[in-house]
Amino acid sequence: MARYLGPVCKLCRREGMKLYLKGERCFTEKCAVVRRPYPPGQHGQGRIKLSEYGLRLREKQKMRRIYGLLERQFSGYYAQASGMKGRTGEEMLGLIERRLDNVVHRMGFATSRPQARQLVRHNHILVNGKRLNIPSYRVKINDKIEVREKSRKIAYITQALAQAESKTPPTWIDVEKDKLAGTIKTMPVRDELNEPMIREQYVVEYYSR
Repeated sequence: MARYLGPVCKLCRREGMKLYLKGERCFTEKCAVVRRPYPPGQHGQGRIKLSEYGLRLREKQKMRRIYGLLERQFSGYYAQASGMKGRTGEEMLGLIERRLDNVVHRMGFATSRPQARQLVRHNHILVNGKRLNIPSYRVKINDKIEVREKSRKIAYITQALAQAESKTPPTWIDVEKDKLAGTIKTMPVRDELNEPMIREQYVVEYYSR
């Protein structure tokens, strides 16, 4: 499975905002965006005026990096969404939100999406009672996602749950934190998907140019 292996803090600095790629570190003073709030590289502190194309490219890159997807995967979601009846941007965002690794993160079982992906790949997650190690699996309404019993004492799952106490889980997921399980109630709700801010219409305009 191909994935980005470089320094993720540089990605946040390049987009000029926190993408929450390092879990708990992103909420501390060690966050690279707090310490160096300018793009990486020799000319990072220079004044840069983006063109219309540049704005759309940056939005596409930002959204892709938030969810940890490579270009081929990301453009594939756009192709699927463009053939659906609703608004292409919202449909695309809904498809990506329903990825198993993202749902595990939304439930509070991991502090970041990369950590959630690792949980899935290492067979710690059950879907409808069966082990499933495919991060891109698309969950459906009434699917039950849970941490398998043998994995419930893993330290970073406990840490993630403690950190999630101050956050309200999405309304489209029914989370039972004491059982380390959750059920998909409805399709993702667009208004709840703005942390960090996403402007999916720019992504659609980028691909449809």
